[in-house]
Amino acid sequence: MNNSALVLFSGGQDSTTCLAWALNRYDHVETLGFDYGQRHAIELTMRPQLLDSLRAMRPDWKSKLGQDHVLDLSLLAAISDTALTSEVAITMQENGLPNTFVPGRNLLFLTSAAALAFRRGISDLVGGMCETDYSGYPDCRDETLKSLQQAINLGMASKLTIQTPLMWLNKAQSWQLAATLGGEELVELIRTESHTCYLGERGVLHAWGHGCGACPACELRARGYAEYLATQ
Repeated sequence: MNNSALVLFSGGQDSTTCLAWALNRYDHVETLGFDYGQRHAIELTMRPQLLDSLRAMRPDWKSKLGQDHVLDLSLLAAISDTALTSEVAITMQENGLPNTFVPGRNLLFLTSAAALAFRRGISDLVGGMCETDYSGYPDCRDETLKSLQQAINLGMASKLTIQTPLMWLNKAQSWQLAATLGGEELVELIRTESHTCYLGERGVLHAWGHGCGACPACELRARGYAEYLATQ
């Protein structure tokens, strides 16, 4: 399939924005989620609901949106000891990274996605990685992903492209991109139905969405939403 994309779709703010971005640019779009024993497994529950809502939002998106895939990568939980895969407090480590960093996660995600895309005949991978407004994860950096793209294409004799539309945007700009792509309807969908909170909290609906309000993911999302509203 020419002009096709496989979107790494967790059901969070960033991946939902990236999915809308892909639906505006590609003729055929498929989605991929990962079950890796994450503490916030509620995101896996939210994914189908979000996909249905996006299909209902625009007929052209519905016609472009193809198969959804979920891969079991529970080995990540087995070989890691992090606040995203076990019930421990979120803290900063001596190496300068929060203990929410899951070593190799995005590398494994993208390598698995590339293998699936190869089999499906899909040309591009789309991910919500960003190094502008993030928790400092080294596998979200542009340099990492460019190197990984080269390694994947060398190892698979392929010409896959890794697209990262949020790489140089802060969270306020990501909210604005959602508004540009799908209007306030998409912003409201992301606010109410997507899931970002590391602790999996879906109780209170805050101004910026569901979440504990205290973990790094919630803090980034809340600050970005407030900054976005200030520009409207």
